[in-house]
Amino acid sequence: MRRAAVLGSPVSHSLSPVLHTAAYEEMGLADRWSYGMHECGEEGLGPFLAGLGGEWAGLSLTMPLKRRALELSDTVDDLAVRVGGVNTMVRRGGGWTGSNTDVEGIVVALTEAGIGSPRSATVLGAGATAASVLAALRELGPVAPVTVLARDTGRTGEVAAAARRLGSVLEIAPLAELERHLDVDLVVSSLPSGAADRHADALAECGADLFDVVYSPWPTPAAEAVAARGRRVVGGFPMLLHQAAAQVRLMTGTEEVPVEAMRAAGEAELARRSAR
Repeated sequence: MRRAAVLGSPVSHSLSPVLHTAAYEEMGLADRWSYGMHECGEEGLGPFLAGLGGEWAGLSLTMPLKRRALELSDTVDDLAVRVGGVNTMVRRGGGWTGSNTDVEGIVVALTEAGIGSPRSATVLGAGATAASVLAALRELGPVAPVTVLARDTGRTGEVAAAARRLGSVLEIAPLAELERHLDVDLVVSSLPSGAADRHADALAECGADLFDVVYSPWPTPAAEAVAARGRRVVGGFPMLLHQAAAQVRLMTGTEEVPVEAMRAAGEAELARRSAR
């Protein structure tokens, strides 16, 4: 039996087991592959890796493990190095290869919503997801300087370093100055659930499309307000879906991944959770 799992802290909310298991079932791998979930903090990742047997094929890493996974991978692909975070580790021979599928998830999520070529963008939040957003915007085409708005501008060193590695022109400003930075095509909120709610009216009035990485509860107040003005809105679930599909492809070595079966399983699980 080949094994894979998602690791993080907290991790109990993760949809990854639902998405990956749905893929295994559709691909006819359910009797040969299993996907689990393990609570794991930064200090625990090294010991966890050291204890894995040869049956382990891959790991999905969520917060707060993405930068630690970068350090512990035996080899790391170029994109993950430039972004500064690994969300996928795949067993290759006797070692682990670190990759970043968040960027692909963002690119595909925006493209399938018709937001494939924003010319300007403002990003709320300066964490690991913000760095992946910068990389995704670079892949989507020429973008004017991206503005990152942070609650604490003194803690933006890592996203600024990622921008330099990516060759992106970055401006940093306080989140309190949000309304001065909304004359853009796209606003991306990489803030935690609830943190962007108080900005809903400003986001709705600015005329930009919105990508909000929150997927539960959904829609967020910001998403509802922007959609009510007829602007395009993308939630966190499509990003999660497509980054998971890329992980399945990397871990199993199979190019054809059943995205629609994964989408249906994820949507059903989110509906089940919202009905509680």
